[in-house]
Amino acid sequence: METRTDAEPAGTAGGTGVEPPVTGARQAGPAAGEVAAAGPERRPPVSLSPSRASDFMQCPLLYRFRVIDRLPEKPSQAATRGTLVHAVLERLFDAPAAERTAPRARELLPGEWERLLAERPELAGLFAGEEGEGTPGERLERWLGEAGRLVERWFTLEDPTRLEPAERELFVEAELESGLRLRGIIDRVDVAPTGEVRIVDYKTGKAPRPQYAEGALFQMTFYALVVWRLKGVLPRRLQLVYLGSGEVRTYDPVMADLERVERRLLALWEAIQEATRTGDWRPRPSKLCGWCDHQAVCPEFGGTPPPYPLRVRLPGSREAEQGRMSPY
Repeated sequence: METRTDAEPAGTAGGTGVEPPVTGARQAGPAAGEVAAAGPERRPPVSLSPSRASDFMQCPLLYRFRVIDRLPEKPSQAATRGTLVHAVLERLFDAPAAERTAPRARELLPGEWERLLAERPELAGLFAGEEGEGTPGERLERWLGEAGRLVERWFTLEDPTRLEPAERELFVEAELESGLRLRGIIDRVDVAPTGEVRIVDYKTGKAPRPQYAEGALFQMTFYALVVWRLKGVLPRRLQLVYLGSGEVRTYDPVMADLERVERRLLALWEAIQEATRTGDWRPRPSKLCGWCDHQAVCPEFGGTPPPYPLRVRLPGSREAEQGRMSPY
């Protein structure tokens, strides 16, 4: 079961472009001349998902902390609620069409929560602190109630008795000619009798304002590109279901959209490879920094990143020249 991050503020996913490092910015990689030995448990990145692509576009240093350093992050009630709601909506389709009702979906919540808790026991601590009103049990009950309301709202947006998904929680992976591997998990794939494909993604947050909508569209076009690479089929429709605000947004892609996102991903991957080779991961301050778990080790907040765990190829060295031809 995948932990969801749909509850992050609008605009966190892919809302910015790939920008060159800012001259004079504080460097988050090794100091000049320092070469850190690569630890056996750390490897350079070899693939890209929509979430990690968005991390790098939001802040290269955040990408490093999550992908290379693998620093732990505290679970949140909002993200965990997203994971739970996704699990319920997936499991509901195990029932015969006539039994896919809102009461049946709500009945699934406690069992799916217990399943999630068994997989990730640390989630029990979400309601054990002193924050919030009432006892831990009362806080859990309110939280489950909020999840239940999101599940019920879905029934006002789609009719599961008329849907027979071709795939649910589908892991996809495709390799481009450049060698870049793209991967991700698609919430739902619907296939019409005529063969037309619809990719559906559930969001437990509210629909973003128009100026922040690019991130969600980037994610969906990413999935469309992977499906096209795997199946040779251009998805007919991309559909985002926002349970927080009760909205459905759709987009019908054309080949130019997929070609555009592929070029963007290739440029992004080259920037990631360069940062991996040099150890130069620049922080990119924004309003989203307030949501970040890694302020204590971020230079923007006076912190010091952990030692870089990969070997650095210094500019001008023979190893660096070889690295340009064969990065890893």
